[in-house]
Amino acid sequence: MRSQTVRRMVFLSGAAVCALTAGPAAGQAAAQTYPNKPIRLIAPYPPGGSSDILARILGEKLTEPLGQRIIVDNRPGAGGSLGTGIAATAAADGYTWVVGSVAPIVLNPLFYKTGYQSLRDFEPVSVIAAAPQLIVVNPALPVKSMEDLIALGKSKPGSINYGSSGTGTLPHLGGEMFATMTGARITHVPYKGSPPALLDLMAGQVQVVFADMPVALPYVKSGKLRAVAVAGARPFPLTPGIPTAIEAGLPGLVLDNWWGLLTMKGVPQKIINKVNAEIVKALKQPDVIERYTALGIESVTSTPQEFAGIIKSDRTKYLKVIKDAGIKVEVN
Repeated sequence: MRSQTVRRMVFLSGAAVCALTAGPAAGQAAAQTYPNKPIRLIAPYPPGGSSDILARILGEKLTEPLGQRIIVDNRPGAGGSLGTGIAATAAADGYTWVVGSVAPIVLNPLFYKTGYQSLRDFEPVSVIAAAPQLIVVNPALPVKSMEDLIALGKSKPGSINYGSSGTGTLPHLGGEMFATMTGARITHVPYKGSPPALLDLMAGQVQVVFADMPVALPYVKSGKLRAVAVAGARPFPLTPGIPTAIEAGLPGLVLDNWWGLLTMKGVPQKIINKVNAEIVKALKQPDVIERYTALGIESVTSTPQEFAGIIKSDRTKYLKVIKDAGIKVEVN
């Protein structure tokens, strides 16, 4: 009986070792043959938007070097959370990617019960694009600089209404940061997206929008809106001559929007590194940079670790903005 018990313990120990080693071995084998079937790239916004266009550019450029089709799957809804949530439940085999941006990856989980947490459920692969918010006013407003906007907000409390693409979005938090930093009393007017907010800005219904660069820049170039500052950490190469909010005396007013590629938590690091290397090569190509420029977006890449650091840093920053502004949220 004793010998049978010992043999059984040895058998179970061997099985346990096999179970522990099979996972990494299987992951390494998968990484060596990856990819051997088409890849699904989820764009959590409708066709024609920035996330969709970036997904299609990326899919087009990575198809040849990876040797597999990359199929863009548009899953819009809930401010990007619907498609991002679908991606979070996919198998961790490297065959589902998602284009994330500040809203669904950082902000939505702070405001709503999304069902996912970014760094718990996803592996960052690389940043793929970036653009700071553009602070724009109606040309009829007697404001030609950030200093003028601050002075107006202070001298006539409550006279400035600022439009946003909705509560909890980057344009909303931009207005709250401006109010907190300057002491100006301004009123938030939420819209269902940036386009209607900018249309009402041109109509004079609101006075300022901390706008998404790709949407607002064409109106600035056509003279329909006036840009008073770029809310970036440095001057933006696509808006020469427009100062940063930092240069106007607001060092903390940095609202950088970014887009990045993420995959599921648990995907082997070798797969992530392989995809990252191909992204870096693809986004240096002149035709990609030209297409990005036409969108009002800068071609930017990062390591997976750098991308994770950006997500963590933004989460900390915007949690503080929410707290300082006393914004009510659904999540605890």
